[in-house]
Amino acid sequence: MISATKNEKNHCLTVSEIEERLKKSGVGATAQRIAICKYVLCEADHPTAEDIKNWTDANFPKLSRATVYNTLEVLVEAGMLKELKLPHTGKVVYDTNVTEHFHFLDDETGKLFDISENECKVILNLPKDIQINEVDVFLRGKISSK
Repeated sequence: MISATKNEKNHCLTVSEIEERLKKSGVGATAQRIAICKYVLCEADHPTAEDIKNWTDANFPKLSRATVYNTLEVLVEAGMLKELKLPHTGKVVYDTNVTEHFHFLDDETGKLFDISENECKVILNLPKDIQINEVDVFLRGKISSK
């Protein structure tokens, strides 16, 4: 089963919860960061920086492109977001699920889904001198209709 991860898609974080997450990550809770976090953590699903900028333009028109990109960089460095480069297009998207998991890309819709480690087992038989620091697995296909 392909799963949703946006706080199980049924709970949006409050401003206080966002402030607490920023604080725990060592990031200052500016109004701009809170606004961007509210969108990325509660509404968006694997957004690009351009998606986020379009949202800020509609909701906070004075927020600059530089602020959006700088905030994304800070959130990635703080471990609140993961930056993913899609292998087939090179497009960069941001993932709020920073735990180890896989991705499934529906070729027909372009939608990216998170797949938990429990849903997809991969067994690696690598030489002993190889140390893995990070794994990014992208599965591509289509979701068949029943």
